[in-house]
Amino acid sequence: MAPNETGDELVFFVNGKKVVEKDVDPETTLLTYLRRKLGLCGTKLGCGEGGCGACTVMISKYDPFWKKILHHTANACLFPVCALHHVAVTTVEGIGNTKSRLHPAQERIAKSHGSQCGFCTPGIVMSMYTLLRNKPEPKMEDIEDAFQGNLCRCTGYRPILEGYRTFAKNGGCCGGKANGPGCCMNGKDDNVTMISSSLFNSSEFKPLDPTQEPIFPPELMTQSNKQQKQLCFKGERVMWIQPTTLKELVALKSKYPNAKLVVGNTEVGIEMRLKNMLYPVIIAPTWISEMNAVQHTETGVTFGAACTLRLVEEVLRKAVAELPPYKTEVFQAVLEQLRWFAGPQIRNVAALGGNIMTASPISDLNPVLMASGSKLTLISNEGKRTVTMDEKFFTGYRKTIVKPEEILLYVEIPYSKKGEYFSAFKQASRREDDIAIVTCGMRVLFQDDTSRVEEIKLSYGGMAPTTVLALKTCQELTGRDWNEKLLQDACRLLASEMDLSPSAPGGMVDFRRTLVLSFFFKFYLTVLQKLSKNDHGTNNLCEPIPSNYISATELFHKDPIANVQLFQEVPRGQAVEDTVGRPLMHVSAAKQACGEAVYCDDIPRYENELYLTLVTSTKAHAKILSVDASEAQSVPGFVCFVSAKDVPGSNITGIANDETVFAEDVVTCVGHIIGAVLADTQEHSRRAAKAVKINYEELKPIVTIQEAIEKQSFLKSIKRINKGDVKKGFEESDHILEGEMYLGGQEHFYLETHCTVAVPKGEDGEMELFVSTQNLMKTQEFTANALGVPSNRVVVRVKRMGGGFGGKETRNIILTTAVAVAAFKTGRPVRCMLDRDEDMLISGGRHPFLGRYKVGFMKNGKVKSLEVSYYSNGGNSVDLSYGVIDRALLHLDNSYNIPNVSSVGIVCKTNLPSNTAFRGFGGPQGMMIAECWMSDLARKCGLPPEEVRKLNLYNEGDLTHFNQKLEGFTLRRCWDECLSSSSYHARKKLIEEFNKQNRWKKRGICIIPTKFGISFTIPFLNQAGALVHVYTDGSVLLTHGGTEMGQGLHTKMIQVASRSLGIPTSKIYISETSTNTVPNTSPTAASVSADINGMAVHNACQTILKRLEPIKQSNPKGSWEDWIKAAYESCVSLSATGFYRIPDLGYDFEKNEGKPFCYFSYGVACSEVEIDCLTGDHKNIRTDIVMDVGTSLNPAIDIGQIEGAFVQGLGLFTMEELRYSPEGNLYTRGPGMYKIPAFGDIPTEFYVSLLRDCPNSKAIYSSKAVGEPPLFLSASVFYAIKDAIYSARKDSGLTEIFRLDSPATPERIRNACVDIFTKMCPSAEPGTFKPWSVRV
Repeated sequence: MAPNETGDELVFFVNGKKVVEKDVDPETTLLTYLRRKLGLCGTKLGCGEGGCGACTVMISKYDPFWKKILHHTANACLFPVCALHHVAVTTVEGIGNTKSRLHPAQERIAKSHGSQCGFCTPGIVMSMYTLLRNKPEPKMEDIEDAFQGNLCRCTGYRPILEGYRTFAKNGGCCGGKANGPGCCMNGKDDNVTMISSSLFNSSEFKPLDPTQEPIFPPELMTQSNKQQKQLCFKGERVMWIQPTTLKELVALKSKYPNAKLVVGNTEVGIEMRLKNMLYPVIIAPTWISEMNAVQHTETGVTFGAACTLRLVEEVLRKAVAELPPYKTEVFQAVLEQLRWFAGPQIRNVAALGGNIMTASPISDLNPVLMASGSKLTLISNEGKRTVTMDEKFFTGYRKTIVKPEEILLYVEIPYSKKGEYFSAFKQASRREDDIAIVTCGMRVLFQDDTSRVEEIKLSYGGMAPTTVLALKTCQELTGRDWNEKLLQDACRLLASEMDLSPSAPGGMVDFRRTLVLSFFFKFYLTVLQKLSKNDHGTNNLCEPIPSNYISATELFHKDPIANVQLFQEVPRGQAVEDTVGRPLMHVSAAKQACGEAVYCDDIPRYENELYLTLVTSTKAHAKILSVDASEAQSVPGFVCFVSAKDVPGSNITGIANDETVFAEDVVTCVGHIIGAVLADTQEHSRRAAKAVKINYEELKPIVTIQEAIEKQSFLKSIKRINKGDVKKGFEESDHILEGEMYLGGQEHFYLETHCTVAVPKGEDGEMELFVSTQNLMKTQEFTANALGVPSNRVVVRVKRMGGGFGGKETRNIILTTAVAVAAFKTGRPVRCMLDRDEDMLISGGRHPFLGRYKVGFMKNGKVKSLEVSYYSNGGNSVDLSYGVIDRALLHLDNSYNIPNVSSVGIVCKTNLPSNTAFRGFGGPQGMMIAECWMSDLARKCGLPPEEVRKLNLYNEGDLTHFNQKLEGFTLRRCWDECLSSSSYHARKKLIEEFNKQNRWKKRGICIIPTKFGISFTIPFLNQAGALVHVYTDGSVLLTHGGTEMGQGLHTKMIQVASRSLGIPTSKIYISETSTNTVPNTSPTAASVSADINGMAVHNACQTILKRLEPIKQSNPKGSWEDWIKAAYESCVSLSATGFYRIPDLGYDFEKNEGKPFCYFSYGVACSEVEIDCLTGDHKNIRTDIVMDVGTSLNPAIDIGQIEGAFVQGLGLFTMEELRYSPEGNLYTRGPGMYKIPAFGDIPTEFYVSLLRDCPNSKAIYSSKAVGEPPLFLSASVFYAIKDAIYSARKDSGLTEIFRLDSPATPERIRNACVDIFTKMCPSAEPGTFKPWSVRV
């Protein structure tokens, strides 16, 4: 029975076509196979760890145990190809395309504007498609649940849910209040400006016809009856064996005791890719009937260890519905944990046994299984044995008592008894698809008809290297009555038993210790409540639960989303083909939804192409002693190692010439590029790169802003803006307030990581580069520089990016230059797309800021004087840090008139990867500090914050602190409209009432304005070019200097050209952006791209119209095609360039004069939140935004930008936390640790309205910039949270002003809600220990 040597055949289907593979490498994932072998590039690589859903596909198989065809989603990036035997795979290409017809799941996401950059779209489409295959008429909740494992960074999720709501049974309505503003039942009013709330027309959608779906391959139906035979596949390093019987499996495990059993590969796949682990033998037990069986026994439900979590969920849900409630307490707890367990793509494939055997200390299920005393059956050659999951089961970090040759066969989850109560709790950074910070299972059994504890088990995860039981506490509590005294003792005991060292891995020590107590308190209340319900008023077993405590026991519940988007319709009489101002669909949306849109890595491989993997520093600051690549040479497929000595031109690079292409003597951050390995495939180059050995002599790093201030490690240029007499201002003030606030950084998390393909042309040093970049000019310039050739030999081409957000404005160059040098050295095409962990490590993000302020103000809240200093963490090079600090200083006022200002901006030079541009570019950081002192000042005056804010707002014609006059100041209109549309005052009263009635849940509300200056602060960047070709058939090819990264720039440019030329958009096409069509382009950044490129396009079109003028006059009735043909025949040029620059810009910091901005964009947002004071969780209940975007060029795109920016800001201010070790090593290198907002994090009610009748004379067709301005509006959520925390602190007798740093994570919220539990967990003295992570 030894595995046969010839290698077996793997048979599976992809999109209905049969695939037979002879030699499969077990390390190959389905994603790699689809993209490389089959050329199906619609399935994308977003993270490689099952955390983003960009690679979602549908897996279908006939299940012999359940006798039916099962369809489920899976992450192709983790799914091993070997596991596909007799399985059908459906990818986004298999369900519809733009050539024949789109599937409704594709059509609706495109037409409802749910696809911006489009990189996540195929995965979202496949999640929806799979749901529709299983439930053709889903409920809205089903739709929301289906997307738990999908992330999107552009849209803010609302339009995706809105478009897919049309599939839902209960989803036809807009979800607004009946006949309120924008309700779908309302007729149009005939007022002068028509207001519309429909960005798309759902009546155009093709109906879903389940009978039209592709059939399951009949061959696989017949296969399932035949006896399977054992399969074996051998790769270069790994052997995969798939046995068919339990006997075979047991024999294999005794032959290979160290083999890993793999079902979903959701853990082993990640360990092998990210943790460098290698498992030479992998055994797949999925075909073994015993391991997939489910049995209902006398004592509980027994699951085979290979049962997927989804199956466990289905079986337990059925049991809960059918059995009496007292029997299913444990089942309900398991279901509650599974509800927030990873995403559906993982739950569908991950096995219950895998979760136990991985033995993760933060497993969500293990505490539940341990507290309930679940039984495990183990089997080996020796026979079977049954063990109980108790405190002895886990013997150490990721170790259990299971012997190497033993296999976990069954897991029995027990029924609960009468008088037994069970709860499970989990706290994470984000609710959906997140790993736990602390998780627990709690069980209590009472003596018959009493409230005396007979047995109690409290099990915790996240409090030790293993899942643990609080044994001492449980012993002490046994035999006690369930009352207040027991609660106090339990908390005291737990606080000492569940102690954590202040430098424990994972950090957040105070938070974790507090959670242990908070969870017990929730359990205590829940049980009290159940006892009093089961009491039936006979013998008062226990004290009733106070009414204001009841909400603490409620499980998290989210209402279905409701939203309305209002915008002004185009004026009556506007020509039908004039699309300016209409909600036109993104021009690539349909291609994106079908997986046809080509991104950089989708370009087909070249014949002799090589793959590059970077070799980067593991030390934050060190001298390089030696680099040894000899071991790498023995990796198969290795070609060469590239380093500084291979650079033909200059090794110096960077915006300020302070960086290198490859580090030579010193490295100054973890992730500093030292060299690169070239090999024939990505897998080989990855392995070879890991084999390169580097010796360092370590130097002391500077990591945090605090350390930089102590060591005076600053970049030399220090900027100041001063106005008025600050000293006098303070003397005249009634009060003076001082404080500081820290703002964490943010990772861009564009779904498509940095990518470059370099193709040497073989003559005169020519090279063609396909790059995912926002900045073609600098990419061209720096590459030419490194290659030692003039710029005219280098062509850079960009079709589209899968998101940019500023992260691809300059930092793509560190990768592109390395790839270009490698292509130059080998003379062969070279490709590199960074893995998510490399990208997050190397490419830098938003600058963390520390703001210190002193503000003087009057009793009525009027601000008189402000002194403020900003420190930003710039990282190891200048990059764009000066521009960022400039913009922070120019926005230190947000929207408030401050007569006297003294300000300074300092960039700290540290040993972190250089921080860079990120949507808002320092503006949000500057304004956040302003809102910090503004909210404290209102507290100090005891006045309502909205009144103090309004009192200090600018008026039309005021001068800012940098002496620019405000013209067309619409902010007060936005403010009043937002106050009334959000019913602010009425809701504020309701919130006060709610907070009186609830002790452990609190609500808060806040309204925040924003003013954002539009222009590059470096004047010469405010220029743009365009090129228009008209062909003889009348079609137009348009090129301009901006790049498309999802923001809809190309769509807007086509609309502009269409209006300028007076022809329909269908005749105009934009192919790509390239340096050989429009030279010297400014980066697509600073929100001005539509303004400047739009004017350049308009200008070029006017040139062509002028040339056509005489031809039109001679044939006024002719068509566009007639005129073009006549022009060509009359030898009139049909090609024109256009150019535009923004006039009169330029500001002098020294003199505080000049005009830094062309104009300002304004907006106001009002947000309401609810926090859980015990766990620090918060939910966004409602947000209303009123935004001035001038006369919108495309309301669908503009509203999409507002929502996307708002949700990105929501991440910045409440969730996303980059964590570094004290040595400057980044821990958060992927979606597993770094949490961006998911579908469930957006406000339940989300209302966006574009201000009406506010044309902007300064930009194309009276429009306004919209990319960055709305991001800061999400500060309204942060300050609403702070408002809710004030209410919680008031209940604990604290009324003074407190400091809350950003982001307001569950940890910060919980620690700020000071109460009896936090006091039982005092913090360790700083300086007495080495923390696990530091605040950079």
